[in-house]
Amino acid sequence: MSDIRHIVFDLGRVLFRWDPEIVYRRLIPDEARRRRFLDEICTGVWLLETDRGMSWKESEDRLIARYPDEAEMIRAFRPNWEEMLPGEIEESVAVVDALIAGGADVTALTNWAADTFPIAEERFPVLGRMRGITVSARVGLVKPDPSIFALHARTFGLEPEAILFFDDNPHNIEGARKSGWNAELFTEPSRMKADLARHGIEIA
Repeated sequence: MSDIRHIVFDLGRVLFRWDPEIVYRRLIPDEARRRRFLDEICTGVWLLETDRGMSWKESEDRLIARYPDEAEMIRAFRPNWEEMLPGEIEESVAVVDALIAGGADVTALTNWAADTFPIAEERFPVLGRMRGITVSARVGLVKPDPSIFALHARTFGLEPEAILFFDDNPHNIEGARKSGWNAELFTEPSRMKADLARHGIEIA
């Protein structure tokens, strides 16, 4: 019998596809320039500011102050954001649905901006089937800060040692483990199913 009683999922690149390249392949056809833009300017570190609750306008203004020549491309990120989220990772969502159907306690913990998360809620019904979701911008904390893991566990009455958490970011996995959670790095749905089985949770 498994000691795991709570399963927590990250969302972007775990349950939903996320790829800014979709937009910027069109806006910046030159591969070298596009690579520099996404690797050095509009990066995941930059997005953490909106995930923490900063407005897009403020985050854009700060970045443009550093890279004024890229103002147009920086401003293009938010209007084209929804195109960067093309859909579900179907096999992952099927795992979540099977867990819920089997009576598992499923919640989500995500780094996500406040104004874009309602778009995801409208598009992806699986979010409404979970028991609850902690959205970073709504609480003013981001992974891998230990405070957000503690807040999620406290909010939903989860015992840390009984949690199994999936995330695609190694830093978030490390943060979860430091918080006393069991955590596995997501790479693909088949590995996630294998990790669940290794923790004593079989998917029909």
